[in-house]
Amino acid sequence: FPPAVFPLSCPVQNYSWGKVGLESEVAKLVASSDPLVQIQPEQPYAELWMGAHPRGDAVILDNRIPQKTLGQWIADNPACLGAKVKDTFQGHLPFLFKVLSINTALSIQAHPNKELAAKLHAQFPEHYPDANHKPEMAIALTSMEGLCGFRPVEEIVSFLQTVPELRALIGEVAAEQLERSGSDDPRGVSAALRVCFTRLMKSEKKFFVDQLNMLVKRISQEAAEGKDTSGSNGDLLLRLHSQYPGDIGCFTIYFLNLVRLEPGEAMFLGANEPHAYLHGDCVECMACSDNTVRAGLTPKFIDVLTLCEMLNYTPAPSSSKIFPATQSQLDPSVYLYDPPVPDFAIMRIEVPPAIKLYLVSAVDSASILLVIQGTAVGTSTAAASEMTLHRGSVLFISANESISLHLSSPDGMLLFRACCLL
Repeated sequence: FPPAVFPLSCPVQNYSWGKVGLESEVAKLVASSDPLVQIQPEQPYAELWMGAHPRGDAVILDNRIPQKTLGQWIADNPACLGAKVKDTFQGHLPFLFKVLSINTALSIQAHPNKELAAKLHAQFPEHYPDANHKPEMAIALTSMEGLCGFRPVEEIVSFLQTVPELRALIGEVAAEQLERSGSDDPRGVSAALRVCFTRLMKSEKKFFVDQLNMLVKRISQEAAEGKDTSGSNGDLLLRLHSQYPGDIGCFTIYFLNLVRLEPGEAMFLGANEPHAYLHGDCVECMACSDNTVRAGLTPKFIDVLTLCEMLNYTPAPSSSKIFPATQSQLDPSVYLYDPPVPDFAIMRIEVPPAIKLYLVSAVDSASILLVIQGTAVGTSTAAASEMTLHRGSVLFISANESISLHLSSPDGMLLFRACCLL
């Protein structure tokens, strides 16, 4: 039998929003996984892609395997996915696993559901490259912040009353409609919110740049005088404006929740949920797709009409955006993040220092294992030889295969494992 468990070398994406040099968690993982890699101190290391995506297919680090990449190997050995996964996802690995290191904000965006994805792909294939949905989940590795989902209406109304430049862009009629919408009528609230957000996003370029400049000038003066600018979300406004001057996305901070995640905390982004990661490092898993509808904080193609039409305008507090992990009954080292989509799930595996032999158990799905901390020698009946695992190591594990870890680090191990639990 060919080896069914093997190490991977994974490609890095150097997007401009990434943390630079060894400030980046991506760069640190790559440097410790391969000492020969030269980390460029000025270069951004934004994303590590662990999977079989055509624009970033992982390379197999096992010279007994004739296929060069994971994508080729899966195409030739589709049974490695597990019978259910193979049938459900037409012989493809249904997820892409990543590490992100974020220095400056990513664009305000949302991902379409399957129905909309198919339509956008048919109409605008140059902007929407495939017909799949793209739910995603991020789990913080360091303290992380992002914008996610619409704030409770009372918070938005409070900003409309303390930030006159925002009110000017939205207009008196729409602002009053939101102020009058009652919590007993959620449809009315969502309709009013849609009108307000759409008015903001569609405002005339010259008008919103003038209003933004007035707002930034006013907040800067207040901050210089030592005044509290939190009622206008001043700190975040100035930070985003310094990153994307004159960008309409700066105003979205008054509509979207600021969510802070500590290491191990997660957020799940379903279809049509507006979001933008702002800063920090995380592991991320997503369905295999590149469909992103953008509307601000970006130099890329923006599609304001589609975004405003598709969004989920349900207000909710930021605390509701944190997705809980459940500790496994069978193995207390495993915490499972199982989102409400079939495409992927993530396990966080914390092996305590007292354990010197740990079994990474078999699941009925291909999986990808990432080592964040600790060292071990891994053995598997499905591997050609023993594998040395340390920070930054990435392993592909075929369905129904297990690995024994012989730990050599004094402080245990932290691993993340992406798989598909149908």
